[in-house]
This record gives sequence, C-alpha cells and structure tokens, in this order.
Amino acid sequence: MRTWAIALLALIGLAAHGVRAEDYPARPVKLIIPFAAGAGTDQSGRIVADELGRRLGQQFIVENKPGAAAQLGTDFVAKAEPDGYTLLWTVSDGLSVLPAVKLSLPYKVPDDFAFIGSIAQQPYMLAVSARWDFKTFSDLVAHAKANPGRLNYGSAGPGSAPHLTIAMIAAEAGIQMIHVPFAGLGPATNALVAGTIDVGLVTPVQGKQLVDTGSIRALALTGETRSRIMPTVPTLKEVGVNGTAIISYGLLAPAKTEAQIVARLRRALSDMMSDEVFTGRLFSMGYEVRPLIGDDYRDFIVRDLGKWRAIAKAGNIKIEN
Repeated sequence: MRTWAIALLALIGLAAHGVRAEDYPARPVKLIIPFAAGAGTDQSGRIVADELGRRLGQQFIVENKPGAAAQLGTDFVAKAEPDGYTLLWTVSDGLSVLPAVKLSLPYKVPDDFAFIGSIAQQPYMLAVSARWDFKTFSDLVAHAKANPGRLNYGSAGPGSAPHLTIAMIAAEAGIQMIHVPFAGLGPATNALVAGTIDVGLVTPVQGKQLVDTGSIRALALTGETRSRIMPTVPTLKEVGVNGTAIISYGLLAPAKTEAQIVARLRRALSDMMSDEVFTGRLFSMGYEVRPLIGDDYRDFIVRDLGKWRAIAKAGNIKIEN
C-alpha cells in the first residue's frame, strides 16, 4: 500500500508539473532585483514587470533584494524553485563582474541560470570634476602621466563594474590613479560633482544633465558606438583606448526551469521589442534597445565574464570574502 501511494503521489506531481508549464503563469510571478529601489536597474525592471504582466495576463511583482554587490538577490534566484515564479532582473554586475573578482560565490555563472534575454544596454560615460580644466581624454592622460598617483577616481565599490572599467582604462592609457570606493555609483557621482574625487563614471542620461549644468565634463563613452543621448562624446576607441564596458540589463530564471516556461518568457521578451510604445519608454530613459534572446544573451555574459577575469587578474583586483 505504501509503495502504491508513493507512486500515485509521484504521478500527481508530474501531472501538476505539466499543467503548471502549460498554463504558466497561473499565479503572480516574483521579479527579484538585486539592487535598491530607485536605482536604474530597479526602474527598468519595473517597466519590464508591467509589460510582462500585461502580455502574460498575470501580475509580476517586483521585490528588491540588494546587498553584496548584487550577490544576495542573484543567489536567491539561483537557489529558488525552478518553476518560473521567481525570476531575476539584473545588470552585468552580479553575472559577469562579481564572479570575475570574488574568489568564492554561492552561485555559478552561467550554470545556475536559464538565460531568458537582455533587451537593453548602456555604456558608461567617463567624466572629470568641473574643477579640472581637462577638455579631452588626452588632457587627462597627459596630466596623469606628469603627476602619477595624484589623481583619484570613484567607483561603486571594490570589484564593481565601475572599478574594473576605470582600472581597464587606466591600464590601457598607461596612467596611475588612486581608487576611492563608495557604497554605490550614486554616492560616487555626488562626490564627482562636489569635486572631492577627480574622475568617475556616470550613465549617459544622468551625465548629460550634469554636463549641461556644468557640474562635470564628459571625456569618453565606454560603448562600441557613440550614444544618441550625447553624440558629440567620443568612444574609448576613438580616444585610443582598446576596451569597452557595456551595462547589459536582462531577465533570468533558475537553471532547470522547464523549457516550455523559458520559451514562453523568451517569446514575450522578443514580442516586447516590436512594441514602439514600450521601446520608446526605454529610449526616453537613455537605454539602447538591443535584444539578445536566449543563448545570445548567455554567450554575451560568458564573453563579458572572460574579459573581466582577464582585467581583474592583470590588475590583481579581487574580493576575498
């Protein structure tokens, strides 16, 4: 009797599993964002949550789980039940930057995730405090070479994407600057505006506002092409630096999430790209809409992780706990 009961329960479980995949989503979906409310990732994630809910006929509830440079929220999703009801909306930090610098992580990239897709990207804007009269990147380099170790730069924390990005730029340009870590890019930007740090990174939309008011001066963009937000600012390649840093925003599920659920989410994300109202909202916030669905997104993150690992190794940048 006991064996029969166990078998029956197993069959019921399988049947329920199949129904769940076929009818997905049958209940509200939790969208985890591993950053604080109000940040850029949170803003884009809420737009995506609303749109997914509208298209899939179910509520997508945003839940912020910030901490440890995106590790806490990212790990939460990696270990969640792979049923499609706990998803991750994040940027490259926790996926391709943090694993490059942290010696021990509780999750593994890409193995612990099913990659749904990335729909938006942004470069950083390299900027200097308005108290300096540098007009170009060459001016910055010349001053830094004449005064090694005198300039400093802010970041969102040790081992963060801004930290590695400026470390890459400095290494490529052959200059030395002092790293000043902050608890997030917001405080670092405030310090740049106040003139307490010399060099920093901001997003193009925020950067344009600060440049227009004379608070900071733009020197270069870290993307592969110029930004439509600030078309007069050259790329790193144009100023002689071999390297890029692109912030990629994307949707993931835990590994082993049923293929039918993953496929439905990928279709929904792809369909959103043909909606001019939706893409217009992203454009208005300064995002470049460049969809990478499924394996294309996974491959992008894997390549990005390899790049940052090489940069972290060359600069001996690591987090040990």
